[in-house]
Amino acid sequence: MTSDDLAANLKRVRGAKGVSQDRLAGLAGLSRSAYRNIEGGKVEPRVRSLEAIARGLGVPVRELLQPARELRHVRFRSSKKLRTRQQILSDVGRWLDDYSALEELIGARRPFRLQGVSTEAAAGQDRGAVAARMARAAMGLSADEPIRDICGLLDSAGVKVFPKPVASDGFFGLSVGPVDGGPAVVVNTWERISVERWIFSAAHELGHLLLHLDDYEHERDEENAVHEREADAFAAEFLMPDGVFQREWEETYGLSLVDRVIKVKRIFRVSYRTVLHRLAPTYEGWGNIWARFYAEYKRATGRSLTRSDEPSALAAAAFDSGAPEALRGHEPDHLSAGDFREDRLSGLVRRAIEAEAISLGRGAEILGLSLMDMRARSASWVR
Repeated sequence: MTSDDLAANLKRVRGAKGVSQDRLAGLAGLSRSAYRNIEGGKVEPRVRSLEAIARGLGVPVRELLQPARELRHVRFRSSKKLRTRQQILSDVGRWLDDYSALEELIGARRPFRLQGVSTEAAAGQDRGAVAARMARAAMGLSADEPIRDICGLLDSAGVKVFPKPVASDGFFGLSVGPVDGGPAVVVNTWERISVERWIFSAAHELGHLLLHLDDYEHERDEENAVHEREADAFAAEFLMPDGVFQREWEETYGLSLVDRVIKVKRIFRVSYRTVLHRLAPTYEGWGNIWARFYAEYKRATGRSLTRSDEPSALAAAAFDSGAPEALRGHEPDHLSAGDFREDRLSGLVRRAIEAEAISLGRGAEILGLSLMDMRARSASWVR
């Protein structure tokens, strides 16, 4: 580590935390000038001062000392300006390095099974849906098989999945190309975003990985409307193939509209909005199915669901393309966090600890757990 590394890390972490230099100096028990000299790279801090600064920021000392790897082949768009953008990229880079090191350590690297989809999907209006059908086939999914565990499915196809909570409803996920340690998808699992949106975001980013790798530039943060529509179409077809959707919908024939929509959405683990989007063309002669659903839902539950809560990440023209509701409070009968769980990295850590390739403490660092929690987890491991 150099003083420049420390200075860059301090600026990034402090900025992400929203803490001023003066405030951090006070938290660390340093004078303003002393802290500014440290962040400016003019002096190297004593160990005690560095530990105090880390406590003030609420991060481990190693996060301030470890050089941050710059990700370049990454697709990171958000509808709102993110103060934490650089910190997120740093966290993702560190996570990818740890993940890849574990795979190498215990010989568990998985090939990317969807490599050919991007070149075989022809250009055209249905490009997203065509690519989704090809991806499902490459993963061994039948045409009528719902996706029960998207994290496990992507892991099995060689796509790393990183659930990362970020307090923003303008950022749902990002993806990293193969040349930067991917393919990987990062999903914003902030508690205020519905689990249905987590699942949709994972499928949406997979669509970008397969269709738009030429658009992966770390400095770009604006959306490409055409690519967004294609990724939306990919996600909708990947999660809910049209043929099986029609069959499941017919099997709920005797239920009310609200009960039918909610039952089908839970079968496919998608948003109610995705279901309504599928239904709209079929029921054009029946009136506005969106308005009917909202009215009947309010009548049945006594509370309203409004379209104004839809996030602004997509253009208005893409609103009915299957993008799910953003906020969990507006997702009826929503899934729980247990429905979106990444298991493979935890499994790699366990295998490495049991093989004595890494320590329990190192396993805790990789999984973002305290040593106490890591000990409790290891004590609960069963065959």
